[in-house]
Amino acid sequence: MEETWQIVHIPDNPPFPPDQQPTVDAIASLIDPLFANTLVRRLNQIAPLENLRHIKRVHKKFVQGGKTQLSVILCLASQNGNQLDSIQNDVQELMNSYQLSPFVTKVCKYAASSKEEWEEQCKLWPTSYHPPTYNIEGITGFSQEDSQSVFSFMKYAVQLAKSGDNLEVNAAVIVDPSVKQVIAKACDQTCSCYNPKNEITPETSCIEKLETSVCHGISGGALSRKEHSNGFPAKSEQLYTGVSCLCPWGWAEQESDMSLSYCHPLRHASIVAIESSAARDRLLFPSSGKTQDKSFEMDHMQSCSAACPAKRQKTNPTNIQVNGEENLDLNGEGCSGSLSARPYLCTGFDMYLVWEPCIMCAMALVHQRIRRIFYAYPNPKAGALGSVHRLQGQRSLNHHYAVFRVLVGTDI
Repeated sequence: MEETWQIVHIPDNPPFPPDQQPTVDAIASLIDPLFANTLVRRLNQIAPLENLRHIKRVHKKFVQGGKTQLSVILCLASQNGNQLDSIQNDVQELMNSYQLSPFVTKVCKYAASSKEEWEEQCKLWPTSYHPPTYNIEGITGFSQEDSQSVFSFMKYAVQLAKSGDNLEVNAAVIVDPSVKQVIAKACDQTCSCYNPKNEITPETSCIEKLETSVCHGISGGALSRKEHSNGFPAKSEQLYTGVSCLCPWGWAEQESDMSLSYCHPLRHASIVAIESSAARDRLLFPSSGKTQDKSFEMDHMQSCSAACPAKRQKTNPTNIQVNGEENLDLNGEGCSGSLSARPYLCTGFDMYLVWEPCIMCAMALVHQRIRRIFYAYPNPKAGALGSVHRLQGQRSLNHHYAVFRVLVGTDI
């Protein structure tokens, strides 16, 4: 089955041919080298290049006779009207003081991801090139053993997301790749409904009972199966109305009649899995934090892997077989390992998601220090890791993970 599956790395920036990289307009001017330091310091204060940190402010060029010619970027050009007439007042005053003559030039919009891109960028305007300093396994390819492990965990996540009526929600599985164990698992818990006994029951695996509720008709939240060539093998007219990340604002459009259902804005699969992982840590390391309500923790532990293994297990785990695939401890049994210290959040762990996460979930995974993210299906309207945004390419963040899409077969 996995022979038809593939693992595709999602780069930090959209891929473009080196000679066709996106550009933006900037306003520059020739300057006297004697004033270069003063001008650059002042421009960094009044017109910083916040989203273009890879662009060098000064362009040094050797002209005929061996002389040096310096140009400096004054500010970004306006996209509307006459670009030179829209220069901000502080920059205009600086231009008048040093008698500068502005001109419009093009600079590359994104930082170079390869030496070839960097060489092409510098033909327009000098940029800096910083090869990745981190070494995350998989970016340059997966071994056959690692690929099979990734496929097995992704298949587990897909099966977790499926419902009895062929409606799907998003599913999240946190895995410790060093021992191939599930740390926590969860599905969307954004929808709840009343059961016959008038009790509120979170729908953790599907929303088949809410077909007439608010979630079924959310604008922008329904995607036909025909739109996904690698979609679930079910009726093409079914709608993915229960996937929270596909329509993160759907909860705000719920009907005023709350007698049948309730939509929660935050309990996406990733958030619930993170919560379960944290509750598990509190149980395994009760003395490393504040005293918690044990009953509260046990309730959350029931929604993740029962008796989950330690994140850094020192003994051989109890493995089970998943539909004839690779033996993995997907139930998380075997907690007898000797533990020395509480792990820091989810450092070094992988996250498997059926659907590409929204911005909220992707940012939560940054805070959790997730190492790698694998997802099966793109999120064309709210995807944060390749479809609409690329959060993994935001250099201002203090943590970065590698992102991969698993192209799954249609026979699952």
